[in-house]
Amino acid sequence: MKLIHYKKLSSTSLKAKELAKKGAKPWTVIMADVQTKGRGQMGNKWFSPKGGLYFSIILPKAELEDLQTLTVLAAFTIAKVIKENFKIEPLIKLPNDVLINKEKVAGVLTENIIGKALKLSIIGIGLNTNIEKFPEDLKNTATSLKLKLGKKVDNRKILNQILKGIKKQLKSIKE
Repeated sequence: MKLIHYKKLSSTSLKAKELAKKGAKPWTVIMADVQTKGRGQMGNKWFSPKGGLYFSIILPKAELEDLQTLTVLAAFTIAKVIKENFKIEPLIKLPNDVLINKEKVAGVLTENIIGKALKLSIIGIGLNTNIEKFPEDLKNTATSLKLKLGKKVDNRKILNQILKGIKKQLKSIKE
């Protein structure tokens, strides 16, 4: 796995697409401290200030062309990592949100890059880890791990666990 880290990007998924078209290998991970145009399902904005964990993974071409399945697998992996690390019971709101007490803590957006056939998929993940304050319009619908736990969490550790989990999930599907 290769990690490319940026301080600021418009969107990790847009950068992943750009790099994939230039030949970036599968399992290249694009991470940003801040996204200025982070997005979720149906073009919704994803609030992406400093402190959160925002990354996109260029996945290898798989027989699995169903975006919903890839998305649910990623959401399941995020929920599992949260549960195992912090003893919090997250809920997956299908197909792409992870909630804690009805408030969104993470979102997943999966996109295929298609030429004459499926070339690859990019999975983008936004996880509210160390965000302390949300704008007024998100106050009652979003949360962060730091707000729920009362302490800062290690973004790199969580990132590594999520990446390992997604890789394991995809491998188990292929078998």
